[in-house]
Amino acid sequence: MLMSRTISLRGFILLILLFASTAHGWQIDKHGIFVKVLVRPNLDSLLFKEDTDGDRKITIDDFHIRGTDRGDKRFWIVGVDGNRYEVDGVYYLSNLLQALKMAEDDGKDTVVLGMSDIFEAPVKRISESIKNLYWAGLTRRVDERGLEKIFKDEKVKTIDGFNYVYVPFNDTLAYNYFSSISMRRPEFKMRVVKLPQEITPNYVQSLNGREGILTLKLIKGSNGEIEGEPFVVPGGRFNEMYGWDSYFIVLGLLEDGKVDLAKSMVDNFVYEINHYGKILNANRTYYLTRSQPPFFMSMVLAVYHKMKKGKEALMWLKKALEAAIKDYYGYWMGPTHLTKIGLNRYYDNGIGPPPEVEPGRYEKIFSKYAKEYGMDLKTFKVEYLARKIKVPSLDEFFLNDRSMRESGHDASYRLQYDCTDLATVDLNSLLYKDETDIANTIMHYFGGRVKLSNGKVERAVDWVKKADRRKNLINKYLWNEKAGMYFDFNFVKGRQSNFVSATTFYPLWANVASDEQARMLVEKAIPLLEMPGGIVGSTEKSRGLITDEHPQTQWDYPFGWAPHQILVWTGLNNYGYNKLATRLAYKWLYTITINAFNYNGTIAEKYDVVNRSSQVFAEYGNVGTKFSYITKEGFGWTNSSYVIGLKLLSRGEVLSLNKLIPPEWIFQSKGGIK
Repeated sequence: MLMSRTISLRGFILLILLFASTAHGWQIDKHGIFVKVLVRPNLDSLLFKEDTDGDRKITIDDFHIRGTDRGDKRFWIVGVDGNRYEVDGVYYLSNLLQALKMAEDDGKDTVVLGMSDIFEAPVKRISESIKNLYWAGLTRRVDERGLEKIFKDEKVKTIDGFNYVYVPFNDTLAYNYFSSISMRRPEFKMRVVKLPQEITPNYVQSLNGREGILTLKLIKGSNGEIEGEPFVVPGGRFNEMYGWDSYFIVLGLLEDGKVDLAKSMVDNFVYEINHYGKILNANRTYYLTRSQPPFFMSMVLAVYHKMKKGKEALMWLKKALEAAIKDYYGYWMGPTHLTKIGLNRYYDNGIGPPPEVEPGRYEKIFSKYAKEYGMDLKTFKVEYLARKIKVPSLDEFFLNDRSMRESGHDASYRLQYDCTDLATVDLNSLLYKDETDIANTIMHYFGGRVKLSNGKVERAVDWVKKADRRKNLINKYLWNEKAGMYFDFNFVKGRQSNFVSATTFYPLWANVASDEQARMLVEKAIPLLEMPGGIVGSTEKSRGLITDEHPQTQWDYPFGWAPHQILVWTGLNNYGYNKLATRLAYKWLYTITINAFNYNGTIAEKYDVVNRSSQVFAEYGNVGTKFSYITKEGFGWTNSSYVIGLKLLSRGEVLSLNKLIPPEWIFQSKGGIK
């Protein structure tokens, strides 16, 4: 990598000298230095010479082939004038590949290549791509135009070959709109189904094999036609609006000035709460039995603070506040989620294995039970899934597995086998912040009390009491004074877990910790969870030894995820640990930048933060790494973490990041963390 970068810089200097002396076919105007080239011949030649593994990307994995000039990371562009111009180094060649491919996609035979485009600094290229390309690439709508893309999703294959659209029982507009589409567009092979007024686990299970998209909010466009309220998806194989992904995506959208799109995502969640009874894991039928971590009120306030203030904005805030209160009482404080100790748990009351998992996910556990029951695997699965045989312990396994997925941490050994028995640090920190956010919103914007549309009056003082009670319970059950960390509490066994997870930092983000608890947490947990590439999902010790019976899980060591990084940075800044937050942000951004530099602009779902690598193949692989020529999406919350993290760095640190100076050279001392 160092050799590749050195050659690239040398090539860049030589080009500048060449321009200064002869211009050699490059032209100069007010926009900079550029050259006009033929698209297809240069693209074909570049791919043949440098894409040695045939994946239609130029990466550090394209090795030099002995006895040839293939894969030598050095290419000469041929201009329309017949002159040749050198570009060398993996990163610059991948930039060239992207520019040529985008020109071809636009139907151009020739393109003007700007020197600043090919030799663009990596931080600038990544951040501008996120703002100007990736957010648009990730935007979807559930409407006639949007269905064309949604129906191409390969995750869902129905038993009869039809594409199903499910509409809430009380949304007549949506039912009529989508029914008319199904009649006008027979090529969609579309069936529109109205959901029952009461959605039970048995009903959701009955949809297996006929899974489909759930509708979101419809609006009238500027031309008077009905269209779907837009939303941003995570990316890759995820073409739905996900629960907690959306909070972090919204933070990135707001940083990039896309307030209207962020507001639309809140509006879609208000629709989900009012029509589906909760914020869904995502808007697919198999997610009707569970939610995801409750970040909604935090999302509402983040958007409201960026909106133009006035009567209309205040009305919007009240509507969103009412939805948040409805979600809190109706779902999170319901009997399945509130435990006997007064804290909350994750819980999915769906039946059997979740249909959305990758094929073969449960083969080992099914094989184990088939053997116990003296049946062949296929027969056992058919009998069990048809509920012709009762296997309580297998039912319990799937209950915990589903509930773990509501946490968003699927999978992690923190939750794998006893999720429904745990009052977790993450969920209760989130609900504490929900309670304080609702209290503060009622106090600051509605004079301490607000009357809801159902006639009920909510008072800020009552929500403060809820938050105080939860804080006391968190300290009683989840805080461990000796360890100086927060742990999940198994209320069935009456003891704390000892699993060390990045979720131990959630109380800092939620402002539930005292200054002394924050100090102890930084002192005890940071040395365990800080890795070369950022905060890791868990310690290696907690994850355990990897074997065939105990396979790697993607939310545990050695992997790091964008939401954990953002929550930790924010939490540390809440308590004055600004220098530490900056160090961790630099580590994470360096990990993203060096992988984009070496792997054709890749912005991945997750990273191995021990080795600072995007080449991750745990469980579902690594979304965001599978593309040809150019990524036009990145990955939702990773995009956000990049633009948010940059705000924490000084100008000098950004310059160091552009030069790809590893964090250990910038932060040689871990002292002075405040």
